[in-house]
Amino acid sequence: MFNSLSDRLTATFKNLRGKGRLTEADVDATVREIRRALLDADVAVPVVREFTARVRERALGAEVSGALNPSQQIVKIVNEELVEILGGETRRIRLAKTGPTIIMLAGLQGAGKTTLAGKLSKHLKAQGHSPMLVACDLQRPNAVTQLQVVGQRAGVPVYAPHPGATSSELDHPAGDPVAVARAGVEEAKRTLHDVVIVDTAGRLGVDADMMEQARQIRRAIVPNEVLFVIDSMIGQDAVNTALAFDEGVNFTGIVLSKLDGDARGGAALSVASVTGKPVMFASTGEGLDDFELFHPDRMASRILDMGDVLTLIEQAEKSWDKDEAARMAKKFADQEDFTLEDFLAQMQQIRNMGSMKKMLMMMPGAQNIRQQLEQFDEREIDRVEAIVRSMTPHERVAPKIINGSRRARIARGSGVHVSEVNGLLERFAQAQKMMKKMAAGGGMPGMPGMPGMGGGAARKGAKTAPKKKARSGNPAKAAQELKDAEARRAAPKALPTGAAFGQQGGDFDPSQLNLPKGFDKFLGGSK
Repeated sequence: MFNSLSDRLTATFKNLRGKGRLTEADVDATVREIRRALLDADVAVPVVREFTARVRERALGAEVSGALNPSQQIVKIVNEELVEILGGETRRIRLAKTGPTIIMLAGLQGAGKTTLAGKLSKHLKAQGHSPMLVACDLQRPNAVTQLQVVGQRAGVPVYAPHPGATSSELDHPAGDPVAVARAGVEEAKRTLHDVVIVDTAGRLGVDADMMEQARQIRRAIVPNEVLFVIDSMIGQDAVNTALAFDEGVNFTGIVLSKLDGDARGGAALSVASVTGKPVMFASTGEGLDDFELFHPDRMASRILDMGDVLTLIEQAEKSWDKDEAARMAKKFADQEDFTLEDFLAQMQQIRNMGSMKKMLMMMPGAQNIRQQLEQFDEREIDRVEAIVRSMTPHERVAPKIINGSRRARIARGSGVHVSEVNGLLERFAQAQKMMKKMAAGGGMPGMPGMPGMGGGAARKGAKTAPKKKARSGNPAKAAQELKDAEARRAAPKALPTGAAFGQQGGDFDPSQLNLPKGFDKFLGGSK
C-alpha cells in the first residue's frame, strides 16, 4: 500500500546523508520533497500542510542543529510526526463492564464490512471471547447468506432471523434492521455471548434515508463501539466520507480495509487526523487471519522502511509450535545432525505464519529488495515440501545416500526436474554445515568482515586452530586450571549466547544492539 510513499521518502532522506550541518535551504528542500510525496500518495491537503509545517518548525529548531547526526534527527522527527497523524497510540476495543460488548459496523457499500465482521469475530474468539454476529444488512441481496458463510468459517454463530432482500425485492427488504439488531442483542444475552458484532447495510454518505437507519440502529442497541470501515484505496475522498459518517453515526474508531492493495494509501494517513478518531484495526488480505491491531508507531516504521519487527515476532509467537521449537533447541544444543525431517518441520512452521512476502516486507530495509520479493513465488515452499516428502524416511536422515537414480525417482515423485532436487540438496548441505558450526560455537558462517560472526575467508597459510593457554607456574593454580578445563569439557554444550553477535564473553546483553522491545528473546540473551 505504501510502497510509492516509502520509496519517495527514503530517496529524500538519502540526500541528507553525510551532511554534518543542515542549512535552512536543505530543510526547505527536504520538506518540499516530503510534501510532494504525501500529495502523490493522496493524503488530504490540510493534513499535508499541517504535517510539513510541524516537520519544518522542528527541523529548524535546536533539536536538529544540536544533533550529532542531523539527517538521522530529521528521520526521527518525520517518524514521530507520522505516528501523530496516524493516531498517536494503539487503541483497543473498550469492553463493557456488564453485559455483552456491542460493536456496530458502518461504512460504504463494498468497503468489506461483512468480511471484516468475520475477521473481527475470529480475532476476538482467539482472545478468549465468545462473539456472535447479527445480520442487519437486509438491503443487499445475499448479504445475510454471505455473513452466515463467513461466520461458519470463523466458527462463530450468526443471528439471522430474516433472509434479507432478493434481487426482486430491493425496494422492500424482508424485515426491519432495527428490530433485528435489538433482538440480536437480546439473543446474545440469553445465550451468554460476551461480544455482539452487528453488521449493517452499506450506505452512501449522502444517502439521508440509509444514514437515518444507521442512527436508529445505534439508538436501539447503544453500542460500546461503532467502527467505521473504510476502503484504504479510495484516496482523497476518504476524508469527506469519514466526516459524513462521523456526523451521521458518531463512530468511535476506524478500520482500514484492503490495506494490501496497490493504491497510494492516502486514506490511512488522512482519516485519523481529520476526524480525531483512532484507527483501531487493519484488514490486510482476503483470509480471515489477514487482520491485525493497528499500531501507529509500527505503521510509521513500515512507511519509512524501518521494518516492523514487533509485529513479525507477535505473528511468530501465535503460530509457532512451542514443543517443536523446544525439540529443535535441544537437538541444536546437543549438536545432533540437522536432517531433512527437521528442515521439513521448520518449513511447515514458516507456512503457519502466513505469506512469506508479507513477513519479509516487515524486515528493515525491505524496500531495497522489494522487486525481488515481489517476484518470489509462494509456491516454492510447496515444491520444497513435495521434494522432501518424496524421499524415504532413511533418505531424509541420511541425504548422502541419495545418488543419481534416487534423485530421478524423487523428481518424478514430486513433479519437478532433477536440477531442482539437486539445488535443494546443495542448499540443505550448506545449511547443515552452518548449523554444525553455530552449535560448535563458531558463530554464523558465511559473513566475512563481521566481528565474531565467523565464516570469513582465511588467509592463505593462516593457522585456524586456537592457541592453547599457557599453564601457570604456580602448582596449586595450575591444578585448579586443569580442574576447570576438565569441568568445561564434561559440561553439556549449549548454544552460544554472544559469539554470533561479536561478544567475547559468555553473556549477551541484547540492549547493546538497540533493538525493539521484546526482540531480545529471539537472540538467546540472558539479561
